[in-house]
Amino acid sequence: MIDAPLDHIAIVVKDLDATVALYTETLGFSRVYREIVADQDVEAVGLRAGDAVIELLRPLSEDSPIAKFRGDAATKLHHTAYRVDDIRAELARLKAAGVRLIDDEPRPGAHGNTIAFLHPKSTGGVLIELCQRSV
Repeated sequence: MIDAPLDHIAIVVKDLDATVALYTETLGFSRVYREIVADQDVEAVGLRAGDAVIELLRPLSEDSPIAKFRGDAATKLHHTAYRVDDIRAELARLKAAGVRLIDDEPRPGAHGNTIAFLHPKSTGGVLIELCQRSV
């Protein structure tokens, strides 16, 4: 994963519409996508940030893991995601190197991407997502 480009930075938000308005109307970012990712219990909005995306995540229920992660905060940084060409090969390489994986197998993510998470206990306390774009 050396030299893997940043794909997106995800922020969990309490008020998605207000945060989207801040980023688009006030800060001038453009919206790339807005979708429900049901199996992750979130609504995701992607905002263009140069070659990367700021991904705003709104929990669909207050008892979801991502809502519990956010807690009482209005917003909270959730993870950084790095783009890889071959997610399966990268997961195998990282596992062989002793990195603890949350996802042993890639799964569908937002915007048609295939994703997998690395455990923060193996990454200095930061939740890292590997992201392979759809073809």
